[in-house]
Amino acid sequence: MSILSEFMHKEQQLKQLQAELERLQNDERLKAELEFKEKLEALMREFDKSAAQVIALLDPQGSRSAAAKPAGSTGGVRRRRKLKIYKHPKTGEVVETRGGNHKTLKAWKDEHGSDAVESWVVRVED
Repeated sequence: MSILSEFMHKEQQLKQLQAELERLQNDERLKAELEFKEKLEALMREFDKSAAQVIALLDPQGSRSAAAKPAGSTGGVRRRRKLKIYKHPKTGEVVETRGGNHKTLKAWKDEHGSDAVESWVVRVED
């Protein structure tokens, strides 16, 4: 890309951004939010409070739950599946699994059907 075409492209992007900025400046929602922010900051200065203090005051549980999360956490924690214990009625063979991807369990379901094998559940544990 030549420097002239790059310049023209950037100039076009600048015009688009200026149009978006002007549209936002005329938006009533933005004006209301800016007014709220100004009033809130004035109130915080009046009572000599920081943003963190206000947040802790309004949401006392929020700071603890955020601090309790491990640093490497990627979001929601998946709960552990329940342990199901199956016993084949004819052979007496026992299978313990936390999911349906067990080799023997799949073979049983292929041979006897899913409903029949689910009826073989002896016990479910946490």
